[in-house]
Amino acid sequence: MSGEMEKAKHQAKRAKDGAEEASESKTLEVVARFGWAANGLMHLLIGFIALRLGLGASGEADQAGALSQLASTPGGAFLLWAGLVACAALALWQLADAAFGYREFESKKKWGKRFKAACLAVVFAVIGFAFGIYALGGKSDSSQSSQDASAQLMAFPGGALVLFLIGAGIAIAGAFYIYKGITQKFLDDLKSLPPGGARIGISWAGSFGYVGKGAALLVLGILFSVAAFHQDAEEAKGLDGALKALQEQPFGDAALIVVALGLICYGLYLGARARYAKM
Repeated sequence: MSGEMEKAKHQAKRAKDGAEEASESKTLEVVARFGWAANGLMHLLIGFIALRLGLGASGEADQAGALSQLASTPGGAFLLWAGLVACAALALWQLADAAFGYREFESKKKWGKRFKAACLAVVFAVIGFAFGIYALGGKSDSSQSSQDASAQLMAFPGGALVLFLIGAGIAIAGAFYIYKGITQKFLDDLKSLPPGGARIGISWAGSFGYVGKGAALLVLGILFSVAAFHQDAEEAKGLDGALKALQEQPFGDAALIVVALGLICYGLYLGARARYAKM
């Protein structure tokens, strides 16, 4: 029994040492930085699709629409595989930070940063999985998936309340994005920027981008909460449904165009973050 415990402790120590080495690997850092760029490319495509919607065209302005469009372009398969690898590397990097990073900070701030890193690890694992689906030739329907998941959740006792809280959480995240864009708190995530036009451009792209992304999340969260309140899974649409719901409002085309430009700016900012992110 004692020998098994010692073996388990040894394996746990090896895993810990491996994760710490991963968090200090320069090769992993370089690949992980491209995870920000892959996410930026996806937001650029979503933004351009949304812009076309605002100008009267058709399309699916969400992750599925962006990756489907990427898959159909020359060299798209390579970019999809590259996106998968880069997002997986960034998820691993964030996971290592969540477990062992930020030791220089006092306890409360350290655990706050570790929680944020854990959330980012989940986000980039999901994004990487989506890249992988399309790299393998598969497809997905974000809106239908959201509706199906919402229907399954509401079938359980208390499921509508959980869905409402999820929607509220997404809306709060959207409000935080807007706050971060207005106050330029996103600059805290970056190393020192070069002076002059590059700094100004990144700052403006980040500000407009965070506000645009936040507005999209705010509408998405409201849709989920309304779906829970009405107990109607059909109303729990994904990002594409949220943007089209925005378009249906008074001056909706103009509002959608503004949000689309914000998403494009957010994609450009993420491209800059790939170069200047604190890692």
